[in-house]
Amino acid sequence: MIIEQIYTGCLAQGAYYIESNGEAAIIDPLREVQPYLDKAERNGAKIKYVFETHFHADFVSGHLDLAKKSGAVIVYGPTAKPDFEFISAKDGEEFKVGKVTIKVLHTPGHTLESSCYLLKDENGEEKALFSGDTLFIGDVGRPDLAQKIVADLTQDKLAGYLFDSLRNKIMPLADNIIVYPAHGAGSACGKNMSKETTDTLGNQKKTNYALKADMTKEEFIKEVTEGLLPPPAYFPLNVMMNIQGYEGIDEVLERGLIPLKPEAFEKTANNAGALILDTRTPQTFAKGFIPNAVNIGIDGNFAPWVGAMIPDIKQNILLVTDNGREEEVVTRLARVGYDHTIGYLEGGMEAWTTAGKEIDQIESIAPEVLAERMEKGVAVNVLDVRKNNEYTSEHLIGAINLPLDYVNEHLSEIDKDKTYYVHCAGGYRSMIFNSILRARGFDNLIDINGGFNAIKESGKLNLSPFVCPSTLS
Repeated sequence: MIIEQIYTGCLAQGAYYIESNGEAAIIDPLREVQPYLDKAERNGAKIKYVFETHFHADFVSGHLDLAKKSGAVIVYGPTAKPDFEFISAKDGEEFKVGKVTIKVLHTPGHTLESSCYLLKDENGEEKALFSGDTLFIGDVGRPDLAQKIVADLTQDKLAGYLFDSLRNKIMPLADNIIVYPAHGAGSACGKNMSKETTDTLGNQKKTNYALKADMTKEEFIKEVTEGLLPPPAYFPLNVMMNIQGYEGIDEVLERGLIPLKPEAFEKTANNAGALILDTRTPQTFAKGFIPNAVNIGIDGNFAPWVGAMIPDIKQNILLVTDNGREEEVVTRLARVGYDHTIGYLEGGMEAWTTAGKEIDQIESIAPEVLAERMEKGVAVNVLDVRKNNEYTSEHLIGAINLPLDYVNEHLSEIDKDKTYYVHCAGGYRSMIFNSILRARGFDNLIDINGGFNAIKESGKLNLSPFVCPSTLS
């Protein structure tokens, strides 16, 4: 028996490959399915089932492409009603994969169709629980997402379902069972997940706040719904793609990987109303970019920030990337439903510059330079675009907190005639912020290179007293 967790850091997502006696099953596959096919082929195994724990909101699953290419059958738990062929498994139904058995546990709460999959070895011993978004390490799935899709649902009602699911289906299981969740720290599908990606169920019973044996349902509902931040806007759009179906990844790649020379790139951008997405590093971007391009670096939390910053998943997108990374970028966009990449700048910014095309820049300065300007009496307006809890924990005295997540809601608070010095924690988010505002006509933005980490390390600027994040309400 083989159990392999295939973890994708950008999405903090875990997919699973299970194999026994020449047969395999995949749980919650990512959009690009070739790695699963290759793994099964190398092992001489046939993929028999694609198990989905629920209709995912934070990414587009690869279930349809994988089923089509492998001949596998798609399985959902009870109440799921997607617009394609699948098996609607009953609660307690069992599926054979080689010599092992996978049992369906219907666990509504995160969503109505949410289900966990309990793996039994060839001797019938319960070994592993693939818990989807029902149970994370240190947390449980947020109960407010499905209410955006299903009428007459409230987060309190879903939280009540989740309480019952945990107590009736999961907590009675043996302590030595290994929990394999769908997400870890960094995912927006929960509030406070651990950086660990597996654990024993017994340890979770001791340490996970949501599994306290003496907790009442009312206490659970209050605890699990308290402090929920609004989900990214693209979540319900991804849910609908997972329910209704989507274009194959091969077609998405074929359309997106069209090389365009500078003239054709410029013409396409104008004619197609395309967003120019520059995925180079923030500081490389700052030194020279195509006017109105938006920077979201591929070497960061790329997919979630694309989802948060680009409201329309059908938006036509043209890419500026580091040479050789075009396919990676198109693939990672497709993971979160952005299927309408229509080409990339062949030769990158070097080709654009050689062609004599217009280039824009964003000034980026070290914290020491900011300190010098302040000492000389220069009027300084600092925008801290980190999350509110980061700002509350410690910040530059006088800085205004305008979290990047809500940039569109804060535009009216920014004066185009003033100069602003912008920072985040390390420089990734601030360049996203600067590029978006630059494209909207805000010309007086200066980036603080290295962000708050560099500000603190410099020792040149006055900071608020530190408050441990764990003590913040």
